[in-house]
Amino acid sequence: MKILLVEDEPKIAADIAATLKFSGMAVDIVSDGEQAWFAGDVENYDAAILDLGLPKLDGLTVLRRWRDNARRFPVLILTARGVWTERVAGINAGADDYLPKPFEMEELLARIRALLRRSTGQATPVLRSGPLLMDTRQMRISLRGVPIALSPLEYRLLGFLMHHAGRVVAPTELAEHLYDSGNERDPNAIETIVARLRRKLGSEVIETRRGFGYLVPDDSV
Repeated sequence: MKILLVEDEPKIAADIAATLKFSGMAVDIVSDGEQAWFAGDVENYDAAILDLGLPKLDGLTVLRRWRDNARRFPVLILTARGVWTERVAGINAGADDYLPKPFEMEELLARIRALLRRSTGQATPVLRSGPLLMDTRQMRISLRGVPIALSPLEYRLLGFLMHHAGRVVAPTELAEHLYDSGNERDPNAIETIVARLRRKLGSEVIETRRGFGYLVPDDSV
């Protein structure tokens, strides 16, 4: 899953990005409102963390422009402002949640995970497909009760497919959500990562739809 982090305080941005990356997410960081507006308008993010007090363009304006352009990824607002009317304004502008500063990283991470689950229709933090379980809180994978060790890229790819279980995902889409903008997005590399996952999990866990992409079966349908 790929997150857009919009924060103009370098220390806070670095700490949040480190937490998200350690938790298996790709992160793009921008530090002003104009960059945020552009990035959110042209890239396909799974969620955004948006500070309200930004240079060049304030966070509420950025959010309104995203929503006016039908950008529907969930947005968590960060704000040092304690006035309840401003929090309401953020929700009314299209935010999905807010977190006042200062905050604990564990709470931010829990809120982002909840937004990602809700945006993909997942009800619990433990994702299931047949005998495969992914605990997104602990970043643990098990197959028939046996823990399976995955690399960060393998975990990220499997996580995206399991969040979107039952939907065929094209290699180009996987590449967009697997890497941050500083890394080359090679759809051909997706096949290699899928092959490694199949060796660890079995060939039936990730199905191939020739000419379309990959699918993790959805047990709920």
